[in-house]
Amino acid sequence: MTQPYPFSAIVGQDDMRLAMILTAIDPGIGGVLVFGDRGTGKSTAVRGLAALLPPIEAVESCPVNSARLEDCPDWAELGSEKRIKRPTPVVDLPLGVTEDRVLGALDIERALTRGEKAFQPGLLARANRGYLYIDEVNLLEDHIVDLLLDVAQSGENVIEREGLSIRHPARFVLVGSGNPEEGELRPQLLDRFGLSVEVTTPKDIDTRIEVVKRRQSYENDTAAFLKRWRAADTRLRKKILAARDALTQVETPDATLRDAAELCMALGSDGLRGELVLLRTARALAAYDGETAVTRAHLRRLAAPALSHRLRRDPLDESGSATRIERTMSETFGAFSTAAE
Repeated sequence: MTQPYPFSAIVGQDDMRLAMILTAIDPGIGGVLVFGDRGTGKSTAVRGLAALLPPIEAVESCPVNSARLEDCPDWAELGSEKRIKRPTPVVDLPLGVTEDRVLGALDIERALTRGEKAFQPGLLARANRGYLYIDEVNLLEDHIVDLLLDVAQSGENVIEREGLSIRHPARFVLVGSGNPEEGELRPQLLDRFGLSVEVTTPKDIDTRIEVVKRRQSYENDTAAFLKRWRAADTRLRKKILAARDALTQVETPDATLRDAAELCMALGSDGLRGELVLLRTARALAAYDGETAVTRAHLRRLAAPALSHRLRRDPLDESGSATRIERTMSETFGAFSTAAE
């Protein structure tokens, strides 16, 4: 099996790469929504980041990747209780997938051949402690969207049907991608993504050439290409792990809390999820940058990905969400001086 394209070798797409790095530092941010042109490295980035991260420790035969034997669900039939290391899971959720495939269902084969009632885990079980990737997420059927909303809210998959009463942990980083020209995402699901970024086809000819050259190198001699980028991936891995360790030590001053609240009020974002995600993401960025406190500069850098998908449409304002946020920050905070940040 060919190893994923190195995350560090991805050319450009800085907003997308940073958003994914921050969710790796703090999975509680709530995932990333990536909208934009096809062929811009969306799925490549997801798989590259998962391969970059250190393997997880899990009970070998646990169907939900539990780290400890006592965390394995009671319905699981454990063939081996040994703890092993396995790559961070990346599970694709295809369009047209059935409810049974997502949640899990009665194992029909065992029921017919052995007369036993047993549970067959679904995609959510496999994705626990990893990534659930949905391409063309805006085309996902409504009833599947409803299922994902329930699980994303609780972090637990619950099945009560066909005589089964099953529950298991289902905590994952949700990554969705799509083309906005093919349809909009339901507001309920849109709000569940912590960050939203847009990716576009590079307009600079040198960038496009570099993308093609690197891809050709990867396909012609994968081993040599991976070796070339191994050091960069290792440095990034260490930086992510250091940020994870430092995360709880990062302070959020009252002045920064007020800045976040004032910005969200000025933008008219509904509820408090905007402030919560913005501050949580800014804390992860501060940890990633090796800083001990969240500042206005962190808020400014992350305001667009944290808030752009939470804004109400203004029919009198044809500017994009990012432009509205930048304008509102200038009006709310004034000029950003070095001292203020």
